[in-house]
Amino acid sequence: MIAALRSLVLAGAVMTASSEAGAETTHTILPFDALDGWAADDHAAALAVFLNTCRDLNDPDWRALCAVAETHTAETARSFFELFFRPVLIEDGEDALFTGYFEPELDGALSPSDRFRYPLYQMPAEANAGGQWLSRREILTSGVMDGRGLEIAWVDDPVELFFLQIQGSGRIRLPDGSALRVGYGGANGHPYRSIGTELVRRGIYAAHQVSAQVIRNWVRKNPVEGAELLFHNPSYVFFRKIRRVPSDRGPLGAMNRSVTALRSIAADPAYTPLGAPVWVEKDGKDPMRRLMIAQDTGSAIKGAQRADIFFGTGDKAGLAAGQLRDPGRLVVLLPIQRAYALLPDEY
Repeated sequence: MIAALRSLVLAGAVMTASSEAGAETTHTILPFDALDGWAADDHAAALAVFLNTCRDLNDPDWRALCAVAETHTAETARSFFELFFRPVLIEDGEDALFTGYFEPELDGALSPSDRFRYPLYQMPAEANAGGQWLSRREILTSGVMDGRGLEIAWVDDPVELFFLQIQGSGRIRLPDGSALRVGYGGANGHPYRSIGTELVRRGIYAAHQVSAQVIRNWVRKNPVEGAELLFHNPSYVFFRKIRRVPSDRGPLGAMNRSVTALRSIAADPAYTPLGAPVWVEKDGKDPMRRLMIAQDTGSAIKGAQRADIFFGTGDKAGLAAGQLRDPGRLVVLLPIQRAYALLPDEY
């Protein structure tokens, strides 16, 4: 039966399997020639990123594929993906949405001063007990963090610090020219509330006008109202120092390995296995067609056709990531036996 299925797939037939518990989820196996732009991509670059995390996968199917991947070269990278994977379009009834994320760089110091007044905190022990702890407002105004030595560094811009918490990791540029990398160290257990959505609700902007840069500009131009707007989001993120990641590598993703600019995505692991290759067909301005690897997750990244593309480090990457909100299509490359296992019994 597997041989017959393989022939059908290679001939261009599509198979649809239905529904997981609680949601209508379909799985359609596609031939590689149905992937727009597949032949023109740099498959060797995707293979190198795949190898960054495949060694950490515990499932026997993936371990075997990783061992095979290590024997392939740049010249045979495309054939590796075509021989051992099948493209699977997973849909849950929601339209595809691509957004972007990046690693911020902030100016800061290891001690406070008139310029560097806004601290990045480690997570206090009592906040790590589970459930909800204090809100953002309470953490920053009650004095509960004072005098405890929980500061990692101080930065000069509370708005950039707010966005650093949303991204979850970043670099602090220190006065001596060195940099301190920080990563996610925990949270206070409150749900995230979008301040962009709040600006729309107040009638300050229309939904299509809101971007990270628009929010930054508004908060800076309206410091009193801006500070109150930031408190609208009760969620608060704590940090930890990241010492073992070289400065030329990207930040750590959900697989505890560095992510790679324009080759790593954050996806929903309920639909896309972490470590899996994913074919991205991003439409809109500056269409993108390339093979990426699902190496990260995000609290706002939910759904079969939802992905966050990592754009790199710094202001330029942040500008590109902040402008991205495009439709398209996401196709997961699954090991052959896993792809066939998704087909309904009648096949």
